[in-house]
Amino acid sequence: MVDILHRVGIVSSPEKVYEALTTIDGLAGWWTTDTEGDGKVGGVLKFRFVPGGFDMKVLELDPGKHVLWEVVDGPEEWIGTHVNWKLKQTDDFTIVAFEHLGWKEPVEFMYHCSTKWAIFLMSLKALVETGKGNPSPNDVMISDWH
Repeated sequence: MVDILHRVGIVSSPEKVYEALTTIDGLAGWWTTDTEGDGKVGGVLKFRFVPGGFDMKVLELDPGKHVLWEVVDGPEEWIGTHVNWKLKQTDDFTIVAFEHLGWKEPVEFMYHCSTKWAIFLMSLKALVETGKGNPSPNDVMISDWH
């Protein structure tokens, strides 16, 4: 198994970052404007993009500290993987340790997704710090997969 790992510091409280990761308005503000579902433990969040989408089951929530999703629908390479968000306060920053865990192998689509996750993490940072992110369809397109 292989994983996508990123780290970003956001000048904010962990509670504000957590809100952007757990509410429909927050998620639609940095990842994709086409977001719906139930962000509570056991609920399913649905994220849609131009080329398709993903459904994430919310497995764990620890306010201001941790969010864990399991991909239950989407591209074959994503199904069964986990998206893990760990938050911690360090001085003026909330450090976001991001993990997309459990890829079966490092296929070309994984390289694409790693870059897109980095782009969307910068969108999360912008949303929390300035009030305006760059969610899909306003994100940076990097290939025909968007």
